[in-house]
Amino acid sequence: MTQEQTLKTLIDGLNDDLAGEYNAIISYIQYSARVTGPYRPQLVQFLQAEIPDEQRHAQYLADKIASLGGTPVVEPRPVKTSDHTREMLHFIYEAEAETVENYRQRIDQAEAAGEIGLKVQLEEMLSDETTHRDETKKMLDGWA
Repeated sequence: MTQEQTLKTLIDGLNDDLAGEYNAIISYIQYSARVTGPYRPQLVQFLQAEIPDEQRHAQYLADKIASLGGTPVVEPRPVKTSDHTREMLHFIYEAEAETVENYRQRIDQAEAAGEIGLKVQLEEMLSDETTHRDETKKMLDGWA
């Protein structure tokens, strides 16, 4: 693969990740407004606390895509909705698990493209997303 192809693959992947971060922001806002049940106050707090992380990730990705010569996407991945709190948490878990896998791939692509700063930043973002995934899994595991 040429350096130009490697860079295009990286930009395309980053744009997919950006669409995922947009999805996460919308999902967390939607779910925090709609969550019900006895754990609503704690879940609203948890969901709303995730929004700034996802916004920082989205802004970093958009800036990086532009600096690499690409155009940041403006559409999120489709947002799943539900009337059931447990299902919302399951959607979050699935999305975070997918994001973890995507960032692992992107780290390898960034290294192949010689984008070491991007690789380091993606590793930090991977750490954030892994924590989000794990915390959501713990909530689901304890759900009655």
